[in-house]
Amino acid sequence: MHTSHKHHGTDSFYGLYHQPVQEVDPYSHFQILENNKFPDIGSQGKSVSFETCNEKFYTLDSSSATTEFLACDSPSAVSVLSNRSPFSPQGSQSCLSDPHHSPDIYSGSPVSGCSVADDGNDLKFKLRELEVSLLGPESDIVDSCYCSYQSETNQAASMRRRIVEMLPRMNLKQMLIACAHAVSENEIPAALELMDVLGNMVSVSGEPIQRMGAYMLEGLRAKLEKSGSAIYKALKCTEPTSSELMSYMSILFQICPYWRFAYTSANAVIWEAVQNEQRIHVIDFQIAQGTQWMALIKDLPCRPGGPPLIRVTGVDDSQSAYARGGGLDLVGQKLSAFARQYDVPFEFHGAAMCGSEVELENLRIRPGEAIVVNFPYVLHHMPDESVSTQNHRDRLLRLVKSLSPKVMTLVEQESNTNTSPFYARFVEMMDYYTAMFESIDVARPRNDKQRISAEQHCVARDIVNMIACDGADRVERHELLGKWRSRLMMAGFKQCPLSSSVTGAVKKLLREYNANYRVEERDGALYLWWMNRAMTTSSAWR
Repeated sequence: MHTSHKHHGTDSFYGLYHQPVQEVDPYSHFQILENNKFPDIGSQGKSVSFETCNEKFYTLDSSSATTEFLACDSPSAVSVLSNRSPFSPQGSQSCLSDPHHSPDIYSGSPVSGCSVADDGNDLKFKLRELEVSLLGPESDIVDSCYCSYQSETNQAASMRRRIVEMLPRMNLKQMLIACAHAVSENEIPAALELMDVLGNMVSVSGEPIQRMGAYMLEGLRAKLEKSGSAIYKALKCTEPTSSELMSYMSILFQICPYWRFAYTSANAVIWEAVQNEQRIHVIDFQIAQGTQWMALIKDLPCRPGGPPLIRVTGVDDSQSAYARGGGLDLVGQKLSAFARQYDVPFEFHGAAMCGSEVELENLRIRPGEAIVVNFPYVLHHMPDESVSTQNHRDRLLRLVKSLSPKVMTLVEQESNTNTSPFYARFVEMMDYYTAMFESIDVARPRNDKQRISAEQHCVARDIVNMIACDGADRVERHELLGKWRSRLMMAGFKQCPLSSSVTGAVKKLLREYNANYRVEERDGALYLWWMNRAMTTSSAWR
């Protein structure tokens, strides 16, 4: 789940607005163009396509009555190809014009101008055109790839015929998995054919599997181009206004319980851990807007003997600062004013840095404080031993343990995408995000533009980052609770059992949401489920 953490390599997923462009890293932007007709494709409809932002700018207001543009901006975002990419609008795959067509059966629409009747020469020239587009006409790699593909033309044509023959028997999920397998095995012709077909099956305004498929397809395209040509360069893109970005985050906060589950469970644990303390220091490694602590501040005056002094240290990142429209001083001002309303002594300290950069001196520890530490959907962003010898994930846990906190709360997605190889990671992601999109779908009508924007701005970048990025650029690295438990125990932590009041607070929260959400207490932790899929866990440690 996206937590407004700044992604290196997938920095921002912002749509096209009339604003000055600025440089960002790859995976910073992609757009969804609907009903755009391209002469080299031979079909029309929705198209999920990559494009750099030095092209003509569009807005929702400027689009025509028959052409709807949906900008894929997000705290979770994507942008991927150079302006010479075959996946740009001049060469993108198109989708069916009906956003509600069934994702389970291929409709038989033309596959981007390709057919079983195409002979080997057609494929040869298409591959030559692809390589020239990617690498330039003078590249030695083009010549070597061309010779290699030329010798394998008959085999590729046979493969294409088999793909087309399989289409009526494959649903969208199976097609995505087949495409991911082709990408993982570097079977470029097969992957390109499957991407053409998938372009006709996905839709950002369709059923949950279609919407998820649109973003997974973009990730596969990015993955294929990156591994096949290595031509990524810094791109330029525009950003939504801070108020727009804030609204996108707020929509998901309202329509599904994932963030409120994190806040409610953690606050209930913290309340019990510090009930007899007079000086409390909360260290929040994902302060965002500071909303979580308003509920705690409001309840503190109810304690026997009056409220304690509470000091909050908030670790920030640039994405949250942008959404706020300012730095951590805005969070401090808001929380200070709120605390005054309830006569709660309050102090705020901002640490404007990525969590992996935090050192002991940044936390300003004072003697005599009861320390509590909060990790809401953020520790999975810290690179571990598989990424860097610095292993900030375990380093931070050891740092926190050295503070002897009263309690540390950890909330994370229950998903295994950290060290899994690409294909296994893709299959795991598909299972997890199918449930995620289904859970979002029940909260708003299918064609609700606010929901569409929230998914694009707050979910899509995570998906593409996990599919298309590797090494330090892949910052979405989730682990199952069992793995977190091992890490925490190696760092010296012991798990704290959760009381019935913690479970009760979460159950009360879930009454506001769809009945398919449920909470389960297991092995000393709380699991938030959507139907038969565990989505998130909350645990406490000391």
